[in-house]
Amino acid sequence: MKLRNIAIIAHVDHGKTTLIDVLLKKSGAFRDNQRTEERMMDSNDIERERGITILAKVTSLVWNDTRINIVDTPGHADFGGEVERILHMVDGVVLLVDAAEGPMPQTKFVLGKALKLGLKPIVAINKIDKPEQRADEVLDEVFDLFASLDANEEQLDFPVLYGSAKQEWMSTEPDGPKDSMAPLFDMVLDKVAPPSAEPGAFKMLATTIQSDPFLGRILTGRIVSGTAVPNMPIKALSRDGKQVETGRVSKILAFRGLERQAIEQGEAGDIVSIAGLTKATVADTLCSPEVNEPLTAQPIDPPTLSMTFRVNDSPLAGTEGTKVQSRVIRERLLKEAEGNVALKVEETDEPDAFIVSGRGELLLAILIENMRREGFELGVGRPRVVFQYDKDGNRLEPIEEVIIDVDEEFSGAVVQKLQERKADLLEVRPSGGGRTRLVFTAPTRGLIGYQAELMSDTRGSAIFNRLFHAYEPFRGPIQGRHTGVLLSNAQGEAVAYALFNLEDRGPMMIDPGTKVYAGMIIGEHTRGNDLEVNVLKGKQLTNIRSAGKDDAVKLTTPKRLTLEAALSYIADDELVEVTPESIRLRKAILDPNDRKRAERAANKATA
Repeated sequence: MKLRNIAIIAHVDHGKTTLIDVLLKKSGAFRDNQRTEERMMDSNDIERERGITILAKVTSLVWNDTRINIVDTPGHADFGGEVERILHMVDGVVLLVDAAEGPMPQTKFVLGKALKLGLKPIVAINKIDKPEQRADEVLDEVFDLFASLDANEEQLDFPVLYGSAKQEWMSTEPDGPKDSMAPLFDMVLDKVAPPSAEPGAFKMLATTIQSDPFLGRILTGRIVSGTAVPNMPIKALSRDGKQVETGRVSKILAFRGLERQAIEQGEAGDIVSIAGLTKATVADTLCSPEVNEPLTAQPIDPPTLSMTFRVNDSPLAGTEGTKVQSRVIRERLLKEAEGNVALKVEETDEPDAFIVSGRGELLLAILIENMRREGFELGVGRPRVVFQYDKDGNRLEPIEEVIIDVDEEFSGAVVQKLQERKADLLEVRPSGGGRTRLVFTAPTRGLIGYQAELMSDTRGSAIFNRLFHAYEPFRGPIQGRHTGVLLSNAQGEAVAYALFNLEDRGPMMIDPGTKVYAGMIIGEHTRGNDLEVNVLKGKQLTNIRSAGKDDAVKLTTPKRLTLEAALSYIADDELVEVTPESIRLRKAILDPNDRKRAERAANKATA
């Protein structure tokens, strides 16, 4: 059967996964009466809850006797490592752009990677049904983006489609027929070249890895040359050509709709999954025994943020989770780094602590969320940026391009806050829907925790996007959190009466009945210093009663922090305690006397 391999790339929320749903339905991949879910490719629980794609996934459909393998890619910049690997498997890309928002930071990132590999994109302007759509302006912006990324003449002459994935139509004209996805299918068959097959023995570059309880390790990639059949001997070569292991193919799986089916033979050019190896991983070359040269794998952009993961040593350790030992945490982190090439795990001098580096806060927060759902307990430190040094020894820090769409009345506050965080304002221009688009370059460390502040300053109306830009000279110190915290001075359960009397000190972060311990953060102090308080103190009971004295206390709703908000809120001397049931904030050193000694030692060292 004739074959095409394509990836759908776009910024987050521009409609990739919805478009694939429609393509599968229109191609006849399902029966007319078959029940299907919305965003079928988002199979992961966290993907469904957050409405974002985290892991790249493959599906396939048949159109006019041609099998089209389609790869759904993540749209968030933190998962860019997934996109970089996936583009090696395909011969063409469909670049999806929102008709109102236009090209955004991740659009630029994924398009730049695709153009670098020589792929010729098909541009689809999606969500044209929006009342604030501006398709003609967006098309001009897309062309300018291609030009700024040094696209060649062939790539600049890109075909364009307009449509709405939600309304299930695509057309070559903005006001064309609104009843079919056929123009998109036909353009893929016409404009995307069939996969080329090199002569010679079997070779395949592993681009994604999964674990199956029955088949073990499953490696997915595109067969570059030769054929694969079950039970044939193969070996795995690392990127530098060293042999990782030898083995036999136990099963070959191909993508048919949303299912993976066993096939008798994998042909060159097809995207397949191979089971049978136990050590091979992403970026390794799977090949016949006689092959000695590995396939080239693109290096992944370096991580920009790191966090310290440590064993949970709080007084409540082991009461809510089942996986608490350092050995188990280490194995889990190494397993994650194996399949996620954008993640790096390093051991520290302490046996119970590990440094985990990644592309952004969200990537690391998703890893922590997955671990707590699996029963892990751990303590996590504040995110820190990964510095680099030039040949003269000067410190370089990661700088990000930040694009914020905001109502004009809030733009002054946004500019002021970001300039305090050492950001430079590059551009101010009108955006879709009568809003203002602000473009900055800002140090990554200045953006840690900024999103929650932005939402507060703009009453939740801003759209915040960021993308790694470059490593540049260090921009100087940035002031951290302006407030101190309220700390519990004893272990027990918080009492409503005590919380009510402490509300003047600052907003609380816990409810009555919450288990607390000495050194645990229970609220925010209105002043800049930390304050130890007693949240266990109940009301003194006497036999004297007076009218109104015993009314139930009315507490202000506590400030509840999500995992990402907690990670960005804590200071350098604090930790987030993560368990399957709770997210607690605490001081890294719980004993107040030890904490003061450590603080004095740190002050002496800096002096």
